[in-house]
Amino acid sequence: MTDIDPLGPLDPNFAANFTRDLRRPKCQLYIISPLDVTGGFPDRLARALDAGPVAAFQFRVKDVDQHAAAALAEPLQRICADRDVAFIVNDSIALAKRLGADGVHLGQDDGDPREARAELGPEAQIGVTAHASRHLAMDAGEAGADYVAFGAFHPTTTKATEHVAEPILLSWWSTLFEIPCVAIGGITIANAPPLVAAGADFLAVSHGVWGGDEAEAVRAFADLLGDRASLSAG
Repeated sequence: MTDIDPLGPLDPNFAANFTRDLRRPKCQLYIISPLDVTGGFPDRLARALDAGPVAAFQFRVKDVDQHAAAALAEPLQRICADRDVAFIVNDSIALAKRLGADGVHLGQDDGDPREARAELGPEAQIGVTAHASRHLAMDAGEAGADYVAFGAFHPTTTKATEHVAEPILLSWWSTLFEIPCVAIGGITIANAPPLVAAGADFLAVSHGVWGGDEAEAVRAFADLLGDRASLSAG
């Protein structure tokens, strides 16, 4: 579904007139884990992170208890720490706190950024899903989020696509707000350029990395984003 934003439609000419503020850092790559991180996945993660600059890695597993999730996360967290890549936990403030993670990403039903800040401290990176809603994004910013995520921009096999976002949202947000915005949902090397041009500060990619050769994918994103320097979130 396409969200009906309570703020009303954006001017369709907004994106056409958008120019990225050169004071904003270049767009960076934010990798999201597949749901299965068992077996040889730690080696795949190391290979991906060694192939090019990655700002952050989001640990996203479902239907496992916190103890099992922590056991799966710990080797991946070490791999990220060794490479100065931010380790972000999806959905769970409690798991992020248990692991001493760099941050947490919250869906609309996963808790309040204020609660996350109180539990994780002032240095934690707190991201919030805003779907295709300017209203939700502004609420997240007012609640202290460090970034907001818009999407899905494209159909995705990673999760059911319930909200469809347009690139103009990225242009609007990055024109008016300093808080970074993340583009998420079905992003591949082929469909990413318009999102970068529209003002995305991060591209959140899952299947676009893990669906093939992860090192090749990261190198392709590095070439697209035009910077092979080592990057870190925040």
